Amino acid sequence: MPEYTAAFRQSGSANMLLTLGTLLLMLVVILIAAEVFTNALEHLGQKLQISEGVTGSLFAAVGTAMPETLVPVLAIMGGTADSAVNQEIGVGAILGAPLMLSTLSVCLMGLSVWRARGARGAIRPEAGGLKRDLQFFLGGYTLAALAMFFPQSGPFEFLRGVISVALVMLYFVYVMVTLRASGELVEQGHGTEAGKPMFLEKLGLSVNWTTILAQLALGVALLVGGAKGFIAGVEDASVLLHISPLLLSLMIIPIATELPEKVNSILWVRKGKDTLALGNITGAMVFQGTLLPAIGIALTPWMPRTEVLAGLAITLIAAIWLRVAAQRGIRVWQLGVNGALYALYLYIGLSAH
Repeated sequence: MPEYTAAFRQSGSANMLLTLGTLLLMLVVILIAAEVFTNALEHLGQKLQISEGVTGSLFAAVGTAMPETLVPVLAIMGGTADSAVNQEIGVGAILGAPLMLSTLSVCLMGLSVWRARGARGAIRPEAGGLKRDLQFFLGGYTLAALAMFFPQSGPFEFLRGVISVALVMLYFVYVMVTLRASGELVEQGHGTEAGKPMFLEKLGLSVNWTTILAQLALGVALLVGGAKGFIAGVEDASVLLHISPLLLSLMIIPIATELPEKVNSILWVRKGKDTLALGNITGAMVFQGTLLPAIGIALTPWMPRTEVLAGLAITLIAAIWLRVAAQRGIRVWQLGVNGALYALYLYIGLSAH
């Protein structure tokens, strides 16, 4: 009997080491992918002569949002035979993504320049685009939260469908408004500029549409592949640690799926490209606060629970705090408040279990 116990423990330790090794490897892949992607994206924005706001809030946000978009869609539409578990993972991933972006991602971006700029140092994105992103997000996410309190059956069930369609339309309005503002911003000096030569250029290739799109495709493929591998490692770790599917999808999966946004924003803010850095996060928040909840409302029960309501409330508080800070100019220390809000959510979520 002691031999079996020792063998079981040894097997468990080996599995945990393998899981940690996988997580580390996938993290390296994501870091490399983020460099490749942001480098190509800067050249694309420069070639198109568009503003940093469009490059960050639309192109970068949607491109790096692919992993967290795929997780809930694949969970809801397929996966295991247990549809209830699939729906829990789907809902948790949908709501966990904006929570992670508005709290932990923003905080890590601030921490990355804390030493260089100081606690009272300024974060200087283009103010109009930042405020626009946050206002669209707050409007869409509030609608998504209200949908949870409408009945799934009865005379008012149609309201869920109305909100779902409204969220989709809201995102398209956001895209049009953002694109319309681009020309004026470029004239004001907020055009996208590539800081370094394109990586494929170093291989002797010329910078043109083909090479820019090829490097973008390579970056996205590496981002998606790295994020999916990281998610698989996180799921393995959750089994070993005995974590529930809902808690996994609310707290752990978003850490993996939001890595591209975190890394891209850290790279940009350290280069002084604050508009790209914050736009990458807030643009992704709009995408994930409108289109993804529309899917959740249409295809899942979308019911309020303690962890879900706490996540909704903290995400909205974090976004409101950013919007208030943007009014007078964001300071590095203010981004630390968003990190404290994430710690508060961890406490609430773990206490509920």
